[in-house]
Amino acid sequence: MDKECKNNLEILLQKAAKEFNVKINSLNFLTNQSPIIIKIIISKTNKDDITLNDCAKFNNPASAVIENSNLLKCSYVLEISSQGVSDELTSERDFKTFKGFPVNVELNQKNSKINFLNGLLYEKSKDYLAINIKGKIKKIPFNEVLKVSLCTLKD
Repeated sequence: MDKECKNNLEILLQKAAKEFNVKINSLNFLTNQSPIIIKIIISKTNKDDITLNDCAKFNNPASAVIENSNLLKCSYVLEISSQGVSDELTSERDFKTFKGFPVNVELNQKNSKINFLNGLLYEKSKDYLAINIKGKIKKIPFNEVLKVSLCTLKD
């Protein structure tokens, strides 16, 4: 599949996605498969979570756009999915959902040699982040936290 064909198809699919309040984050063609696989990753324009039902609702319109475009002359399998869960915790909801999970905290402490801390997410307030490091609660001022990501703990 050439780049121009892919770009034209993406433009058509973006127009259809707009009608369903979703946007296309990526469009990929796996041409090494038979039939080829068209993977479309979508997200909601209002930043809400994508559900399985949202993907199913967009399947028929996306398929119709592809068929009506006459840009593909071969059989294909259409896969529509969401971006999935990010490892980085950013929203209040993320911090509540993943309380007790292992996290890696990237720090911005000027006078410290410690750049990262690993522990279990204990609590997040507007002023600090608390993590459980081997049974001890460490409170880190939130202005010193650059990034909080899910991870696997190493002894």
